[in-house]
Amino acid sequence: MNDIQKRYEAVQERMRAAAERAKRPYSSITLIAVTKRWPVELVQVARDAGMFHIGENRAEELAEKRAALAADTTIVWHFIGALQSRKAAIVADHADTFHALDRMKIARRLSKRLEENGRAANNRRLPIFLEVNISGEASKAGFAADRWRDDATQREALRKVVEETAVLPGLHLQGLMTMAPFGAPETEIRDIFRRTRQLSDWLQAEFPALTLDQLSMGMTDDFEIAIEEGATHIRVGRALFGERLT
Repeated sequence: MNDIQKRYEAVQERMRAAAERAKRPYSSITLIAVTKRWPVELVQVARDAGMFHIGENRAEELAEKRAALAADTTIVWHFIGALQSRKAAIVADHADTFHALDRMKIARRLSKRLEENGRAANNRRLPIFLEVNISGEASKAGFAADRWRDDATQREALRKVVEETAVLPGLHLQGLMTMAPFGAPETEIRDIFRRTRQLSDWLQAEFPALTLDQLSMGMTDDFEIAIEEGATHIRVGRALFGERLT
């Protein structure tokens, strides 16, 4: 058994334990193996170990790796990083899911590209998550949501984003994504994940015709807390592969 297989099994055990504590089925959680800045050979090793969901945060790297492994149709490619508008077409062409929609300009460009390549016309929609900034950190991307409970203006802005995104051709809005502050105390991390889940519940109640129950939150240092607070997708790299290549 290689080191990656051992690490994968260790992460799975931690996921199962967190799911049990939360009284959730383990099957409700998708592990995204983050292979950014690792060679395509590592993606193959991860796939052979049983990791079918692969996460990348650079558009060109996503395109290159998907092309190199085009024969393997079992891999689901997730784009998890910040996206420059000029690179939206690359993600529209190569991602199976997009986790970090942080402004409407990106949504419109993705939709336009999906229409151009026929994906929207064939009703093959790109699943997306709205990235929300629950912590209020200036350094964090995402739609402002740190005061959504008390600020009617912020709530209305979030409603508008959901309304506009939900009708764009080629896109399938399925939930929210957030990131907790690096190195924050557990109580703060848990609060951020819990408030994200509560925001998700509120948006679902506001838009009952949509299905907005997916939550992409939690990474190597906090994925167990995220699972306990309702994450459906966790994005894990270092716990599976060690420190990334520079």
